[in-house]
Amino acid sequence: MTDDLAARFVSCSRAYLGDEYRIKIRRAVEALPPDALWWRPHDEANSAGNLLLHLAGNVRQWIVSGVGGAPDARHRASEFEARDGDDAATLLARLDATLDEADAVIASLTPARLAERVAIQGRDVMVLDAVYHVVEHFSLHLGQLILLAKTLSPGSVRFYEDAGGLARPIWRS
Repeated sequence: MTDDLAARFVSCSRAYLGDEYRIKIRRAVEALPPDALWWRPHDEANSAGNLLLHLAGNVRQWIVSGVGGAPDARHRASEFEARDGDDAATLLARLDATLDEADAVIASLTPARLAERVAIQGRDVMVLDAVYHVVEHFSLHLGQLILLAKTLSPGSVRFYEDAGGLARPIWRS
């Protein structure tokens, strides 16, 4: 991998997790009605609260611990078993803190480090794979949170404006 390509991968990963996804997740969660944070449409589904717990757990396990070397004390099943818990502000603050820790780890990655192998969740992966997994995984669950917000608070979440057939990003405003 060239230094330029590695730097671009690191830069894009940091921008998605540290900026775009963080803004969008906050807007989606804050748009939810107050009683909707731990609501589930049925027993097999996850609430927004479960998804916030799960994202913080995933990012911490894969990046902060798996790549960064911090101790891993995750109990993944509990992220989905919870039926109530902290309020949105507390969950978002915990996720922000985890994303800040992950950003520091990702920012330190060199081309050689991206090619190193690590064991995470019993999988043998390259560091690049771990970062890619977290960005992709976060995006998947962010989409679920956006769908919940759009379903439970119609019209409350909008990230793009149609400008002459092009989706112009407005999520920073």
